[in-house]
Amino acid sequence: MWQVIGHTGAVELLKHSLEIERLAHAYLFIGPPHVGKTTLARSLAQALNCEQEDPPCGLCGSCRRIATGNHVDVQIVGRLLDDNSGLKRDIGIRQIRELQQTAALQPYEGRHRVFIVESADHLNEESANCLLKTLEEPPPSVTIVLLAEDDSRLLPTIISRCRRIDLLPVRASVIERSLTERWEVAPDTAAGISRISHGCIGWAVSASQDGKLLEERSLAMAELQELADAGLDRRFTFAAKVAAQFTKNRDRVEEILRLWLDWWRDLLLIKGGCPQLITNVDQEAELQRQSERHSMFQIRGFIESIISALEQLEQNANPRLVLEVLMLSLPDSTADESGTAQYAGASR
Repeated sequence: MWQVIGHTGAVELLKHSLEIERLAHAYLFIGPPHVGKTTLARSLAQALNCEQEDPPCGLCGSCRRIATGNHVDVQIVGRLLDDNSGLKRDIGIRQIRELQQTAALQPYEGRHRVFIVESADHLNEESANCLLKTLEEPPPSVTIVLLAEDDSRLLPTIISRCRRIDLLPVRASVIERSLTERWEVAPDTAAGISRISHGCIGWAVSASQDGKLLEERSLAMAELQELADAGLDRRFTFAAKVAAQFTKNRDRVEEILRLWLDWWRDLLLIKGGCPQLITNVDQEAELQRQSERHSMFQIRGFIESIISALEQLEQNANPRLVLEVLMLSLPDSTADESGTAQYAGASR
């Protein structure tokens, strides 16, 4: 049984390729974080090594070992933490050379070796060129699955040598049903989580099982609302605090900015008369209040500022400078339609 939720087309394609014995030697799964790329890759590895007639059964020894990461012929290669900075490094040449050495060996306990390369869009130039050699001349009984969010960061030659499968966000109704039926989440909770998950089933499941994720999200949303009425001193203090976090947990900072993007997108939808489409349904009253304080021009302008900040952080710009500029762009209700902001508390 394929343990994949919402990606019926991708599963059917892989099942058909297995049935007619026309499986590609390399695949590229493209999709946002937590959308199910690793789950699909593990299921493919199980199907290739399952001990039963209708693979993957999920119950045999091989399927269970793959599910728990204990199958010697199925390996995951990913970004490692830098001991000095605490940040994740790009995938290095040494990791890819180890992959190549292992790929040259016959499968040890199964029929097929499978290498799952997570964050393949973070291969450095040297490791990408090294991997390309393996993709050009793949050993028999070896399948390589690359997982990536941004294909623009991959070498075109690597993309051309892989069978590409795009994993789109899963529909909220599918996530809601899965949470209630498979994980026995309360219906109201499942409905709320499915709306804010952005179609990422992995995040939705984690949030349903770990209340800390939702608590952190609530705190970030509360801080966002507080900053809307704060003066420049408070906003700059916030920028400094988040910039300090960036050196330790880059993903968390980007997550905060994406939460902001959700919030201001919801303001835009309410301002445009489409409240039924908002993400933060539990915050509709506060969103309605703030939408009345801002013009459409302001809302659109700040959405563009958040997007620009995310792009600059991705390009390794100075995080504190980027965030301070973003704080200067944060409007308040006293700005006029031309976008001339009178920052709350600036003259106090």
